[in-house]
Amino acid sequence: MEELIEKSTSVLLNNWKQGFTIPTQRLYPFQWNWDSGFTALGQMHFNVDFAIQEMQNLFSGQWENGMLPHIIFHSENEDTYFPNYDFWNAQVNSGAPVKPKTSGITQPPVHGFVLEALVNKFPSNQKVLSFAKDLFPKILKLHQWFYTYRDPQREGLTIIYHPWESGRDNSPLWDNSLARIIIDKDTLPKYTRKDTSISEASERPTSDEYDKYVYLLELGKKYKYEERAIFDESPFLIQDTLMNAILIRSNKALIQLGTRLGFDVAEIEEWQQASIPKFNEKLWYDALDTYVVYDLRGQTQIKHKEIGGLCALFAEIPDLEKANKLNDYLQGLHARDFFLCPSFDPEDALFDSKRYWRGPIWPQMNWIVYHGLKAYGFEATANIVKNNFFELVNKLGLHEYFESQKSLVKNLEKGYGGSDFSWTAACILDLIHEQS
Repeated sequence: MEELIEKSTSVLLNNWKQGFTIPTQRLYPFQWNWDSGFTALGQMHFNVDFAIQEMQNLFSGQWENGMLPHIIFHSENEDTYFPNYDFWNAQVNSGAPVKPKTSGITQPPVHGFVLEALVNKFPSNQKVLSFAKDLFPKILKLHQWFYTYRDPQREGLTIIYHPWESGRDNSPLWDNSLARIIIDKDTLPKYTRKDTSISEASERPTSDEYDKYVYLLELGKKYKYEERAIFDESPFLIQDTLMNAILIRSNKALIQLGTRLGFDVAEIEEWQQASIPKFNEKLWYDALDTYVVYDLRGQTQIKHKEIGGLCALFAEIPDLEKANKLNDYLQGLHARDFFLCPSFDPEDALFDSKRYWRGPIWPQMNWIVYHGLKAYGFEATANIVKNNFFELVNKLGLHEYFESQKSLVKNLEKGYGGSDFSWTAACILDLIHEQS
């Protein structure tokens, strides 16, 4: 464990760029939204100032309406990533900051429970408490944006209109919705991907998927990233399990923090009273014994087992009966010789254990599921999730994501995607310190 702590700390220090952390060298050279949240969870164990600066610099990119973009382009000189700030052209929206440049979409709002963890670790640190009082209204404004602009039916469930917002870019969940997009190559802007020249193409989204990501990006620019206009035309409108579970969990953190710090939390409590029942009503699917995402454009559930449904445990959304079914699913995968937790159901024909979000294991998701299982007292399964993660890192390195089939891991020497990855290192540090 001491060696793992040393390696993980070294990765975070090497990826530190004078106020923020990049996920990994070359592949992701900017500041990513939910990456930074998890990174701060690791940084607080060796340098609380880094954790504070990480979040401050992330929120320097917040828009006037409260939206927090998924990429903050602190540097305008990097050329190893597409789409860069100029392709996003976020300034078509008058509320986007001139500096730093940003993307035009968001990511799962982890910031509430990250701030809660920071305050819980340093309950008497005046610098941390002052920072928490400064950041709380900004996180609240972000949540207000979700419920104001991304919940058009006022159901208590927020919507994504781009797969990148889900954090699970090329999950099979989005296949049918993306199939509605018919690409006219003549109208699609010319672009050159950079990721496949740095990472193996077999581990990345396909070219067809990227065309559709760009199509949806262009749709955002067309309407100046104004949600209501985008909703009218977008073929991709999803009420996502992960996005909503993370929002609900961060709401819970804000209620606890706000009460402690002297903020009014009545509005947040109202969101919870609507969101949790609607999540259970609309996103649970009995035939699969799991939560599934809802295709708002197609007016149907997308019926697949995958990692997002398990994140409901982290937000303490399911009753005990539903929670037991989710736990049983993980125990079944463990019994069938899979590392936990695969990002997509290995029994599904669309499962691909190597290609990004179609099957591999992701560190931050294991962190989320681990804490969700512990909330329900499923200690045995939680420990499998944690120990599987440690085993993969010890054998394959601090990579972005990992093979989920034990039979294949035996013959591998490294993980998938980027190496020396920040959220992998951060989750390792936080889990080790939580254990000790």
